[in-house]
Amino acid sequence: MAGLGLPAALGLIAILASTPARNFLEASMARHMLLQYPLLMLCGAMLARGLSPARTQEVHARQTPVSRWNAHGITGLLGAALGLALLMIPRVLDLALVQPWVEIVKITALVASGAAIYRSWRPAGWLVQGFFLGQVLPMMAVAGTLYESSPTRVCNAYLLDDQVLLGQFLVWIAALIALAWLAALFQGLVQKSSVPAA
Repeated sequence: MAGLGLPAALGLIAILASTPARNFLEASMARHMLLQYPLLMLCGAMLARGLSPARTQEVHARQTPVSRWNAHGITGLLGAALGLALLMIPRVLDLALVQPWVEIVKITALVASGAAIYRSWRPAGWLVQGFFLGQVLPMMAVAGTLYESSPTRVCNAYLLDDQVLLGQFLVWIAALIALAWLAALFQGLVQKSSVPAA
C-alpha cells in the first residue's frame, strides 16, 4: 500500500499545480488556505509514506540518516511550523497569485511541511507534539482573528467577506484540532494506565 502513495501523490501534485486547479482554488481566499494548503500537505505526507519502506520503516527508524537528523521529530516539526508561519502571511498569498516563483516556493514548502510532519509526528511523542501545536494553533487563531476583525482587506486580491469567512474558519479549525489532540492524549493516558504492570 505504501508504494501506491508515491504515484498517487505525484499525480495529485500535478493536478493541484495545474492552471485550472490553481485558478479555482486560488480564486477564493478561503479555498486558497483551507483547501489548497491541506491538500498539498497531504501530498507531502503521501510522498513520505511512499518513499518509506513499510516493513523496515519502524525497525530501522533510528538508523536512517533522516532519523538521526530529525531526532524525536523536533527538526521536522520546527521546520514545518516555520514554513506554515511564513505561508500564512497575507503578502505571500498576494504574491503567489502574480509571481510564479512564489507559487513554486509555496507549493514546495507545503509539500515539504506535510512530509516533515508525517515523518516527525510519531517519533515526536506527546511532549514535542504539544509544543508544535502550541506554536501553530495559536498562530492560526491569531491570524484568523486578524482576518475576521480587520476593517480593511489584508490581501489585495481578495474581498473582505472572503477574508472574514477565512478568519472564522481558522479560529474554529484551530480549536477543533486542539480538542482532538487533547482527546487523543487523554485516551492514550487512560489506555497506558489501564495496562497492568509486568
